[in-house]
Amino acid sequence: MACCWSAENATKAYLRALNMGRTGKGKEPDVAEFISAIAAGNNAQLMVITCANVAGSTALALVAAARQTGGRVVCILTSLHHYDASVSAVGNYGDCIDFVIGDTEKLLNEYRNADFMLIDCNISDHKTVLKTAQEGAKHGGGGTLIVGYNALHNKELAGCSGADGFKTYYLPIGEGLLVIRKGMPNEARKSSRWVVKIDKWTGEEHVFRITSPQIKA
Repeated sequence: MACCWSAENATKAYLRALNMGRTGKGKEPDVAEFISAIAAGNNAQLMVITCANVAGSTALALVAAARQTGGRVVCILTSLHHYDASVSAVGNYGDCIDFVIGDTEKLLNEYRNADFMLIDCNISDHKTVLKTAQEGAKHGGGGTLIVGYNALHNKELAGCSGADGFKTYYLPIGEGLLVIRKGMPNEARKSSRWVVKIDKWTGEEHVFRITSPQIKA
């Protein structure tokens, strides 16, 4: 993953996901759009998503990001039964996704070089799956982002840093997002926080990340 944030990629992927969401089925559009923007903004090349059931707008979000970055999307499904339904749900974008079926933990280890992992927290034993993603990411190159969606009832994970070298944030978007970030080896030390603002007139949620360098004493 490139070490620089691309606002242009994030914006274009956000708009692309918005258009896809008009016909796609699945999670709330604001969740898909945010996921697409954060993946594209970090210039993700290999994006992996795990689904508890049928892939929907969250998978389309990564397709939108991949079209912006020239990346690849892999979708891990737990059963063949979910495959046909997932292909139907993503419609014309099915050819843009590599579907694989099998044990989630084992398959995640095969994609440990992914620089963006999207984990469905409704999946069986999601805590173990998240830890597996972090352990795999530790051996990958560069920076890695792991995002857990449907995390509303799993906010306790936000207080844990997980594996060494990772930081976890909980974002109250849709059914809840966990953003787990792997630090870059030579990254300058910075402090950051996520701020969520709700428009009192429209009810829309706006998420901002405020970053400032740490000052050594």
